[in-house]
Amino acid sequence: MSRYWSQTVRNISPYVPGEQPKDRKYIKLNTNENPYPPSAKAIEAIRDAVNETLRLYPDPSSEELRETIARTFSLKKENVFVGNGSDEVLAFCFPAFFEPAGLPVLFAEITYSFYPVYAALFNTPYRLIPMDDEFNVPVEGYFQENGGILIANPNAPTGKGLPLEGIQKILQRNAGSVVIIDEAYVDFGGHSAAGLIETYPNLLVIRTLSKSHSLAGLRVGYALGGNDLIEGITRVKDSVNSYTVDRMAQAGAREAIKDVACLQETLSKIIQTRERVSAGLMDMGFHVIPSQANFIFVSHAQFPAVDLFQSLREKGILVRYFNKPRIDNYLRVTIGTDEEMDRFLEAIAVICEKRI
Repeated sequence: MSRYWSQTVRNISPYVPGEQPKDRKYIKLNTNENPYPPSAKAIEAIRDAVNETLRLYPDPSSEELRETIARTFSLKKENVFVGNGSDEVLAFCFPAFFEPAGLPVLFAEITYSFYPVYAALFNTPYRLIPMDDEFNVPVEGYFQENGGILIANPNAPTGKGLPLEGIQKILQRNAGSVVIIDEAYVDFGGHSAAGLIETYPNLLVIRTLSKSHSLAGLRVGYALGGNDLIEGITRVKDSVNSYTVDRMAQAGAREAIKDVACLQETLSKIIQTRERVSAGLMDMGFHVIPSQANFIFVSHAQFPAVDLFQSLREKGILVRYFNKPRIDNYLRVTIGTDEEMDRFLEAIAVICEKRI
């Protein structure tokens, strides 16, 4: 620990991303990446952007991309903020809407692990909402005094979704707080709250092109909300770095969003594979949490998750293991191609048979 570090840096425990090993070739089912290529139109647009001059800064307000996103959701461009991945957008939200010495921000006790990291970085108090044994979050848990609300929907790492009726109840009971719905995985079977924006001025929806659009390497995320919420995030962004989204990212993101046919084809494949793999695991005695995401959350009463994790790794298959209370006997498994998932199921079957 360096003597030059600030007290804030000394006290934080940074987010730990899924491993990206380089010692051998693995089947990567650990970072929720899309196994299929992005839109060919997006790739062409990126190439065109590369061929243009890169000596100039990109459009700091991402006007064309915001207009494309706005049309997709029947909104105005003033209702759209674009950032360098949804993680950056989420980070900007903390100083934009939450007070360091204010009431606690609410989020589920088991959810995206970046939320408490941001809270620590921005000195924001928070309170965890307890979940039941099946990782459901009671809507009533959000009916308490707070300084803001963060909900991953579908949730991570469980994959469970919250119905829109529940989100509406939360919005209605918290009219004085900003309610952020993190929809990183919503395209895989969830229900977006974007259609509620004009009704609820306290609603901010955050989305990403990393998962459903196969653009994790491009780093484009965006927020949808009322003009004043979007302006709040923009004020933070322009106080840090006005040029967060580069020319290539803006061009590729625009075309990816427009290519609806490619998106639907990819989503259909992943959803079908997810359901097939879930059924296969249940036949082997696994408990599979119903998922609306591009991953599944699974456990087995007889086989410790950490042992399965290590055995799969030895066989060249990476999944995600969280050594945390309540979920330390679960594995999060990203849905890959059918071939990759067949190899995963075969490996699991062999591992379990050897251990019986």
